Amino acid sequence: MLIIPAIDLKDGHCVRLKQGLMEDATVFSEDPGAMAQHWVDQGGKRLHLVDLNGAFAGKPVNEEAIKAIVSAVGNDIPIQLGGGIRDLETIERYLDNGIGYVIIGTAAVKSPGFLHEACYAFPGQIMVGLDAKDGKVAVDGWSKLTGHDVIDLAKKFEDYGVEAIVYTDIGRDGMLTGVNIEATVALAQALTIPVIASGGVTNLDDVRRLAEVESEGVIGAITGRAIYEGTLNFSQAQALADELAG
Repeated sequence: MLIIPAIDLKDGHCVRLKQGLMEDATVFSEDPGAMAQHWVDQGGKRLHLVDLNGAFAGKPVNEEAIKAIVSAVGNDIPIQLGGGIRDLETIERYLDNGIGYVIIGTAAVKSPGFLHEACYAFPGQIMVGLDAKDGKVAVDGWSKLTGHDVIDLAKKFEDYGVEAIVYTDIGRDGMLTGVNIEATVALAQALTIPVIASGGVTNLDDVRRLAEVESEGVIGAITGRAIYEGTLNFSQAQALADELAG
């Protein structure tokens, strides 16, 4: 079980949002490269980056910060990145620059043909980020709820050849209210590709509960606010996940 630190980038800084609201951002670090190195030093095995400005702009905005992170830790652990990725050229540039996995979110829902092309062009390196509330998928930085059922859509994307689904329960993200285990497991059980949980990882109890369902196909969990605000000790969390997997 991977416990994956999130580094959310806004205006070149590491921040966390509550409920996806750009105006409700807390800055945790002004040195993204140093923050990335910190999580590697604490035992991180993968990093999750989000270009928040990019997600809202529909194009990359924080590329300098992303390059700083890759140059700091890119050879040590894989990095997965989402936010504002809307064309194959952007994917290619990020992968060439050392990103391990690219996460396509809104564009996967709105332009499935683009996702299909991306999976064909970059096999094994494309993930889809599905953000859902009450089983329905949200797009555009969570501002719009669609009629798409999250499991139906994930199955379709699995057929396209995506590497994994990053599943966020947007009712819980950044709120420190615990993971929606039931919804995450239901999604994982419906798929053969892995699911990475996101949203609500708050404490070691959440890590234990996630480790219990790893065999269902939940291979990791992204955590952000909890490790920055101290409700979850990251190194303890990854150590516990390793121990429970053992």
